[in-house]
Amino acid sequence: MRRSNPRMPNHSRGLTLGIETSCDETSAAVLDRDQSVLSNIVASQDIHRIYEGVVPEIASREHVRLLVPTIRTALDAAQATLDDVEAVCVTAGPGLVGSLLVGVTTTKGLALARGLPFLGVNHLEGHVMSPFLEDASLTPPVLVLVVSGGHTLLVHVPVLDRIEVVGRTRDDAAGEAFDKVAVMLGLGYPGGAALERHAQGGDDRAFDLPRVRLEAESLDFSFSGIKTAVRVLLQRDERARSDRSRDVAASFQSAVIDVLVEKTLLAQQRFQAPAIAVAGGVAANGALRRAFESSCSARRLKLVIPRLSYCGDNAAMIAYAGRLRLDRGERSDLTLDANPGLPLGSLPNRAVRKRGQRN
Repeated sequence: MRRSNPRMPNHSRGLTLGIETSCDETSAAVLDRDQSVLSNIVASQDIHRIYEGVVPEIASREHVRLLVPTIRTALDAAQATLDDVEAVCVTAGPGLVGSLLVGVTTTKGLALARGLPFLGVNHLEGHVMSPFLEDASLTPPVLVLVVSGGHTLLVHVPVLDRIEVVGRTRDDAAGEAFDKVAVMLGLGYPGGAALERHAQGGDDRAFDLPRVRLEAESLDFSFSGIKTAVRVLLQRDERARSDRSRDVAASFQSAVIDVLVEKTLLAQQRFQAPAIAVAGGVAANGALRRAFESSCSARRLKLVIPRLSYCGDNAAMIAYAGRLRLDRGERSDLTLDANPGLPLGSLPNRAVRKRGQRN
């Protein structure tokens, strides 16, 4: 990184620095004044693979080790220094509290030392805004499906500064179910990409796995039932664990995608949105992308799915979402704290399971 001189700032470049540390990805990004992405660096924590899940204490320690070098790399890639940075945006929640604290405290220290405005950003809002970052022609109203390892949400965006959560998971997120089923099949963790590869060539109609739709017209999701169904199948059928495991993976993937597409289209019809967007880590799944492309093409709906680098946890989406709020005059102060349960809007990020619900 080129040496920065705090006595000679160059805020005329108007750069925004974004920082993301909500879970196990350490990311920093730099956006230009016109919101173009100059750099978007993501350092993945592969150490969690051996535990088949994210270990919060290890994740936070890795963020401490990786964050400053990642910021340096992002600035270097943008051919910038801290003197060029006008504002800093950081994920304040939801996520793992220890991981979030690393990003928030680093941002506050940086802003205090440099005299910069800063803003805490909702991680989920970053995902919601990522399709707008991908496609500048995308304009509200838009129906956005956020589908990741930790969250599954349906969001109506009637105008750019208003986000309405209209559907949420009541138990597991879709990406969480992907990871757990991948582990059951011996594919390792994280398992989303591995399960997709394993499903190739499998028969997606080989096993009749449940597609939970909940109450009539409900826009909520439930994926714990299909996860349990796969576990029972593997316990009862030895072939499902061996020579038919590709069929299991394909059948599971198809069932989850069917529900995601069906609920999203139901929401689109309800709110009459002319465009659909899909965001979050599971949006990288090729079968999901193809299913949405086919459905939206048949209905003549605009579809935007961000490039793979914007689907997973990344700082570019945080910088973009934060810059929009900064331009509206919003700021955080030094009382900003990490909030692991920070809701998107006024509702919790997971819906309450209804009494008598069967998965």
